[in-house]
Amino acid sequence: MTAQVADGTAAGTPARGRARDPMRRGRAYSRHWYAWAMCAPVVIVTLVLVGYPLVRGIYLSLTDATEANMGRTIGMNVIPSTYEFVGLANYTAIVTSAEFLSRLGWTVVWTVACVALHYGLGLGLAMLLNRPVRLRSLYRMLLVLPWAVPVFVSAFIWRYLLNGEFGVVNAMLRAVGFAGVTWLDDPFWAKVSVIGVNVWLGVPFMMLALLGGLQAIPRELYEAAEVDGASPWQRFRHITLPGLRPVSSTVVLLGTIWTFNQFPVIFLVTKGGPGGSSEILVTYAYRQAFEGIRNYSGSAAWGVLILALLVVMAVVYRRALRRAGEAW
Repeated sequence: MTAQVADGTAAGTPARGRARDPMRRGRAYSRHWYAWAMCAPVVIVTLVLVGYPLVRGIYLSLTDATEANMGRTIGMNVIPSTYEFVGLANYTAIVTSAEFLSRLGWTVVWTVACVALHYGLGLGLAMLLNRPVRLRSLYRMLLVLPWAVPVFVSAFIWRYLLNGEFGVVNAMLRAVGFAGVTWLDDPFWAKVSVIGVNVWLGVPFMMLALLGGLQAIPRELYEAAEVDGASPWQRFRHITLPGLRPVSSTVVLLGTIWTFNQFPVIFLVTKGGPGGSSEILVTYAYRQAFEGIRNYSGSAAWGVLILALLVVMAVVYRRALRRAGEAW
């Protein structure tokens, strides 16, 4: 009898739990319907603006769609699409091409250099502003200005400043006895120029994020370490850097994604030149779709590859951080 009761209880408890689950979900939906209603427009807009183009791009990347075989309407005449499904042919052609390796190599160098300078300069400025400095609010406002100005405006201003003949930068160099530099016409200096412009644009964001992280670190830790005789470098290494770990991991990941896809700086300052030397993956994908005979399928394949690279990088980065956190 006892065994039957025990068996019945053991067998019946999960059944009753499963029966309660739909009821709990129903009560949760009825209780939080307002939150779901508020989130619905954002979800719908995201699906329309991001989801559909992404699915459409993946589909086009598996075809041979170009400007010549895409359907279009000319007056009263409707020309149907004649492109065909080609599978992974576009991806194979891109990955095995020399252009992909060269563009990828420069994109990685561009991203690493910019993010490293963003973080290093941003951390230095944040540490300066975290101290009780006179006119600190004014300095903070001035340092944030590059981030407040629209990117295309800053890019055009820098293109004028770096002009080889009439630019202000070369005029200042000549005034102190140096020869002018062909900033935008030489492959090496063009790369240096776009990195400099992007660093100028990106440091304010990194500075503000890290400044917030610094202000969240308890002052008692520094005071205790100072009493124990810790040097400034030891306090920085054992208190500041670990305290900034949550903020740093996020801003470095965001900075990497933004810089990897930083289209305006490259396109507006150098237009990918000279001779395509400063072209990154995203600007090359743009040229495939909107210049010459428009290769929509090739451009879509480039875009999907860029997305895949960023996803893989983000996953590896987060796993490395998790392992480092566990080891810490």
